[in-house]
Amino acid sequence: MNRIAKAAIIVAVVGAAGYFGWRYQQDLRAERAMQGIASGNGRIEAVEIDVAARTAGRLSDILVKEGNFVKAGAIVARMDIEQLVAQKREAEAQLARAKIAIETAKSLVVQRQAEKEAAAATVSQNEVQLQSARKRLARSEQMSRSGSVSEQLLDDDRARVEGGVATVAAAKANLAATDAAIGAAQSQVVDAEASVEAVQAT
Repeated sequence: MNRIAKAAIIVAVVGAAGYFGWRYQQDLRAERAMQGIASGNGRIEAVEIDVAARTAGRLSDILVKEGNFVKAGAIVARMDIEQLVAQKREAEAQLARAKIAIETAKSLVVQRQAEKEAAAATVSQNEVQLQSARKRLARSEQMSRSGSVSEQLLDDDRARVEGGVATVAAAKANLAATDAAIGAAQSQVVDAEASVEAVQAT
């Protein structure tokens, strides 16, 4: 056997060894790549799961790509909440206004109660004046029978009593009106408190 034949055989053996070594490395890489992936024959069925936020809106970031594996509770996207933040600020401003409305309504209740006390005092004062006018009229009528008092003075005393009756009636009506005003002011407090609860819920 000459040297050329021997060289050809050696080249062929080295080439075959290199080829089989290369194939072995490729198979080994493929095997490593297939770890965790099941293979087989059969029918595959998948369940489609829709992912949605509680509130509709635009997304600012998407943190996963199609085909990525995710775990329960993982953040997959972030919403653009700029509009929601603006709505929250508006609701906070409305809440502040509603709280101020409560204080205003309570102040109004206090004011109406003070007005009621003043009206009650006016009623008492007018009743005292009416009582005094009636006593004076009674004296004038008694003296008129004996001719000690003129008819004009008697008429004036009668007019004072009638005016006193009207004044007391007006004062009592005013007192009743202040009661109604207190009720209305208390209703405003309730409405303002309800508004606060509604805005807090928003």
